[in-house]
This record gives sequence, C-alpha cells and structure tokens, in this order.
Amino acid sequence: MTDFSTRLRRVARNKDAFLHIGRGVERETLRYQGDWSLATSPHPKALGSALTHQWITTDYSESLLEFITPVSHDVNELLDQLTDIHHFTQAQLGDEKMWPMSMPCYVGAETDINLAQYGQSNSGKMKTLYREGLRNRYGSLMQIISGVHFNFSFPQAFWDELFGEQDAQQRQGSQSDAYFGVIRNYYRFGWLIPFLFGASPAICSSFLNGRETDLEFEDLNGTLYLPKATSLRLSDLGYTNSEQSSLNIGFNSLDHYLDGLNSAIRAPSEKFAKLGVKVDGEYKQLNSNVLQIENELYAPIRPKRVARHGEKPSEALGREGVEYIEVRSLDVNPYSSIGIKKEQILFLDIFLTWCALSDSAPMDDCELNCWRENWNSVIEKGREKGLMLTIGCEGEKLSLQEWAKRIFVDFKAIAIEMDNAKGGHFYKEAISKFETWIDDPELTISGQLLRDIKLRGGQTTVGSLLGEEYANSYAKREFRVYSNCTFEHERKDSELKQQNIEAADDKDFDTFLADYFDYLNQ
Repeated sequence: MTDFSTRLRRVARNKDAFLHIGRGVERETLRYQGDWSLATSPHPKALGSALTHQWITTDYSESLLEFITPVSHDVNELLDQLTDIHHFTQAQLGDEKMWPMSMPCYVGAETDINLAQYGQSNSGKMKTLYREGLRNRYGSLMQIISGVHFNFSFPQAFWDELFGEQDAQQRQGSQSDAYFGVIRNYYRFGWLIPFLFGASPAICSSFLNGRETDLEFEDLNGTLYLPKATSLRLSDLGYTNSEQSSLNIGFNSLDHYLDGLNSAIRAPSEKFAKLGVKVDGEYKQLNSNVLQIENELYAPIRPKRVARHGEKPSEALGREGVEYIEVRSLDVNPYSSIGIKKEQILFLDIFLTWCALSDSAPMDDCELNCWRENWNSVIEKGREKGLMLTIGCEGEKLSLQEWAKRIFVDFKAIAIEMDNAKGGHFYKEAISKFETWIDDPELTISGQLLRDIKLRGGQTTVGSLLGEEYANSYAKREFRVYSNCTFEHERKDSELKQQNIEAADDKDFDTFLADYFDYLNQ
C-alpha cells in the first residue's frame, strides 16, 4: 500500500501540482443600518441584477449579499478580487454597512427579513419561491446566517503525478474517487476547521426570537454565549436541518452519492406536506419533499461540477464526474474586512491536499455518527482543554490536542513542499502559527472574539466597530484587479441579461414548474 509520504513525494516532483491549484470564494454578508439593525431596503439597483451578476448577488434575503470570485490560481489575486468587490459594493450602500460576523446583527422581527427578489422571469420567480419554502419550513432567522464557501480544485499536474498515464474515462473515474476520498477525510478531521476558524461563539438574543434551546447560554447585555463554543453557526441552533437526519446520502463513491441524493429529492415529508404546496392560489414551497431542490441539502462540504445551462447539479456530476469541491463550514472571519484571511486559505490548501494524499477508507453509518459527535463537541465546547474525541466505532478516545498534533506533523511536511514549489515560507509560517493555537485555544478566532465581546460589552458593539472600520478602509483603497468602469459595465450587462431572460419566457409559471420537476416522476 502506498502511504502518505510516498504520495507526497510523488506529487511534489512536479511544481505545477501545487502552483496551479484552483480557488474561489463565496462570501455572504448582511447589510445593516446605522442603529446596528438589519437593513430592510431592497437590493441596491446600483449593484445590478442579483439574478445574473457574475460577482454580486443575494442569498436568502434582499439584505443578505453574496460575493463570488472567479476561479484563481494565485492567492493574492483572489484576495484582491474579493476586496475590489467589497470596495465597489460599499460605495453603493450609502449609510448602510456590511455586517462582519456570521451570526446576524439585531433583527427586530422575522417580518423585517425580506425574501430575495430576482425579477419576473420564471427562473427568477422560482428562486424566490424556493426561499419562500425555506421560510415556511424553517423560519427566516436561520437563513440569514452568513458564511464563507471555499471552492477548491487540484490541477491536472497533481492527478498526473498521483495516477500516472490514464485515458480520459479512467482519469474521470480516478479523479472523482479521489475527491470523494477528500470528502470522507474532511468529515473525519474537518472538526479542525471550527476549532481553528470558528467565529460564532455568541449570538444576539434577538436571534432566538422566543425559540427554546437546550444550550446553557450565559448572557452579557443581550449577547448570549457559550464559554468554550467555537461555531454556533454550525450547531443545531444554526444552519442545520433535522428533517434531513434520516436521509442516507453516502460518500463512498460518485454513484453512492448520486443514488442517495436522487432518493433524497424524491423523499416525501409528512411535516412539509402539512404546509401545502399551492394554497388558495399562492405557492408556499416548490414541493413537499424533504428537499425542494438539491441545494437544500445542508452539508459541510460538497462535490461540484460547473453545470451547463438548465442542468441540475447532480446531472452535471453524473455527466463528467467531480470537478472541484466546495468547503462550506467556514464562519465569516470578523478580523478580516473580506471575511477570510490569506493564512486561512493557505491552511485549507494544506488540509485538503492532506485529505487527498492520506488513506481514506469507505465510511459506514457508524463512522458517520462518530464524526457528527466529534464535530458537535468541537462546535459547542472546542476550546475546552483536553476535550476528548472519538476515533472510529470501537470507542477509542483521543484528546483534541493530541490528535491535532499528530495531523500537524503531516501538515508541516506538505507546507515544506508547497513553499519549495512557490518560493518563500508562507505555508510553513501559517502552519506554525496555527500549531500554537492547539495548546492555547484562546488564541483561536472564537477565543479572540469572545474576549473582545466581553471587553466591549457585547457582540453588537464589536460588530459595529469592525463594520465601521472596514467601511472606512474600503473607501481609502484603490482597485487592484477590477475598476469602477468594470463594475459599471457588469451592472448594465447583468440588467440586460435579466431583461432577455424575462423576454424569452414562453410559458406560464405553473407550466414552468411542472416541466422543471417532471424528472421527479421518472
């Protein structure tokens, strides 16, 4: 059997294996007002069409912005692109600013959360109706939690060194299998992400809005927190869906995953059926299945392929296999004006490479439950020194600190090879820094944030101070990749694209939906 060190030496022979990693970032952020409350204004027209703009759109609500970078092979260019998008956007917001945290600012009432609107085309109305379904199923507060999604792909040089010469069909299969190996290892060891980068140990009391919780919060001037929590965003209180707990979606192969996903989107829900689909002439949701569409599946990591026009995500995967992976468990970093720092991206390069080069055996239901328990432990009390995690179904225990140190030995070996390929010491410096956080969890982002929350007297104060600081920094910064003219051109182009889509509709909305979901009857 080929071990990790041998695989690392093999791919490191070719510098292109590390020089041409593909990366993209999707960052969500709420617009908020001067009184630190959620903005209730529509998506600014000066930003263009949220339906068709390639870099600036909305997620669940009109106030929840989403910024999308193109794929880049250079980390600095990626960060500059994301910063340019923030710079342009802030200039269009007037007195509003962008909330620098994952958990929402003050929300007076759920009715203040206006569903995202995408125009009068059938596809645009379907996007809004999907969000209407989310609101009726889970409430709106959960849907305005912000996160950072990190898209990652290995270059062909990486696969060439790892697998040797293959024809196109063999490479497609090997690549998909390898990405699913990454996904399984991410589930096994991804608790490192909330431990290091979790940034939601606290919530505004308005977020509960009368809901009951078993979590034993401490209260500081309306800020509720758990003393050792890392990422409440990833907890049962945050962006999760208990209705999906019965779905049997596995990650042992592409076919295994697609079979589970295709069964899930056809699985009826008694709970959601009670809501009705079209009641008194008004749609309440797209359908009454456990998943309205594939995107409703909540997962910390997803296999992806760029879809063709009109193609569903699973159809794209079935056509040509996995092209990249989407890491979805990153909180917004409040200490970065763009929600993520360079050192975090360097860490993710190393971690995902380690997941690909390490053994990744098939995962059964028992092991899936083990990783869920480990993640939940780290999410709720990850900064508790000596926290014990479970290794496999045999019940063996190991402290978070000891387990992390073992993994970091391999991380440092990867960092050396990546620095050798790229020049400099950036990877080694990032890993060395994060290694110090293992024995001193208060150095982690959640530890820093909770310290500042206590020092400043609450989360709202910290968020508003950082939001003000970042708004000022955007105003003083010059564009580095794009320009104001570039964004103005994209605004006009996005508006024209939306108009063309609306003009091209040749059927009513009911017929459009029936045609779209015809595959569920097949």
